[in-house]
Amino acid sequence: MNATKSSAGSFAPLAQPVFAVLWAATVLGNTGSFMRDVASSWLMTDLSASPAAVALVQAAGTLPIFLLAIPAGVLTDILDRRKFLIAVQLLLASVSISLMVLAQTGMLSVSALIGLTFLGGIGAALMGPTWQAIVPELVKREDVKSAVALNSLGINIARSIGPAAGGLLLAAFGAGITYGADVASYIIVIAALVWWPRAKNANDALSESFFGAFRAGLRYTRASRPLHVVLVRAAIFFAFASAVWALLPLVARQLLGGDASFYGILLGAVGAGAIGGALVMPKLRDRLSSDGLLLGAAVITAVVMGVLSLAPPKWVAITALLFLGGAWITALTTLNGAAQAVLPNWVRGRGLAVYLTVFNGAMTAGSLGWGAVGEAVGIQATLLIGAVGLLVAGFIMHRLKLPAGDVDMVPSNHWPEPLVAEPVAHDRGPVLILIEYHVEKQHRQAFLHALDTLSQERRRDGAYGWGVTEDSADPEKMVEWFMVESWAEHLRQHKRVSNADADLQGKVLAYHSGPDKPVVRHFLTVNRPGKA
Repeated sequence: MNATKSSAGSFAPLAQPVFAVLWAATVLGNTGSFMRDVASSWLMTDLSASPAAVALVQAAGTLPIFLLAIPAGVLTDILDRRKFLIAVQLLLASVSISLMVLAQTGMLSVSALIGLTFLGGIGAALMGPTWQAIVPELVKREDVKSAVALNSLGINIARSIGPAAGGLLLAAFGAGITYGADVASYIIVIAALVWWPRAKNANDALSESFFGAFRAGLRYTRASRPLHVVLVRAAIFFAFASAVWALLPLVARQLLGGDASFYGILLGAVGAGAIGGALVMPKLRDRLSSDGLLLGAAVITAVVMGVLSLAPPKWVAITALLFLGGAWITALTTLNGAAQAVLPNWVRGRGLAVYLTVFNGAMTAGSLGWGAVGEAVGIQATLLIGAVGLLVAGFIMHRLKLPAGDVDMVPSNHWPEPLVAEPVAHDRGPVLILIEYHVEKQHRQAFLHALDTLSQERRRDGAYGWGVTEDSADPEKMVEWFMVESWAEHLRQHKRVSNADADLQGKVLAYHSGPDKPVVRHFLTVNRPGKA
């Protein structure tokens, strides 16, 4: 009975028409993108046999995501997401049209291919955080996790179909037709986005500016220790695992003696393995923790890299890449799920953008690094080095546990509105907030420990300075202080406090022994006469 409910719940978001249409369109769009990527990677092996040049295509596609994911996350949180996605799809379509024309006319060069791949990476950088951030708008709250899992499944359905179809089209009709198929997929996605009956954004007096939102996102990331763990685990895993992706075109061509269609089949095997991995993931989660799943993914990926380094028969390589696909989706969904679980909605786009920055930064640096190692010691030795490194790193990082993700990030809205003698301009600041506690001597250390934990929440939600002081005449009178950059930012801070944060504040208040609640005061910067 539980298994049946779980299965039904896993596909429940598809019963909601808007999600189903956009999900299907996204699968088709990603299928076209994988077809384009196969054509570009294979064409590079025609234009240059250098491992560094081939790896540079991978780097050109991921570097923009590393550079632009955080600004993209800011735009995701402050712009109309539907219009933003349409604009990005138009950019990506123009890239593929350019590739199609150059390939069809025989004018495609190494520099043009890398440059257009870089532009495509810019589009992917702008699109990634937005696609993930719109999920809560498309489904019921209780279906968000299932919708995220279905998005991962959709990507891997596209991964299983796109590379194989791209390889077949490339072998049968050439690169121009393959790029043309990608252009057609963008038309379908744009049509679905135009159809999406999304409500207009309501005017918000506390709406953030780009640079203010950028700073708020960085403050949250810097102060979120659970997110730090996810980012470190992701960086280490993907830096080593990127070796197989950077060198796979050369593995297919030089070690395995395959053609473009065989390379597409290899990538299709990865996608098929990912689909299989997604289907068995619920059972794996019942038996293994997130840390166990990530360690298993590292071990399997390392074994696959070792097998490929031996230049096995083609059927063995295809089988190995089926396992690679299962391991890859296990790592992606485990790390992405951990990141989603520790991010509140108000900063979700920016937090996911930071995660994508780390992910793609590791993939970019790894691709460039493994390409250079391949130049120096050869493809087979490079795969073996990467496999051993991933295996060792996997066991070491297993000791750094991922966050459980069981905290309630829903806004509590329990802070009362600040008292003001007259309306305060939103841009006035900085603002100093003082909270006065009375703490008995025997509770002092426990209070300070709880307050130190609470300080991280203050910083995550907007404070750029925080401290605690005591009264020299009465050491049991203690004042917590923190500063925010403007009155508007402090009002936003009121809306950002989650239920989990409210619990932290409750632990601090438990040590307050005064007859009334702690006194809260707000101090605004005064512009002196003659001062700007």
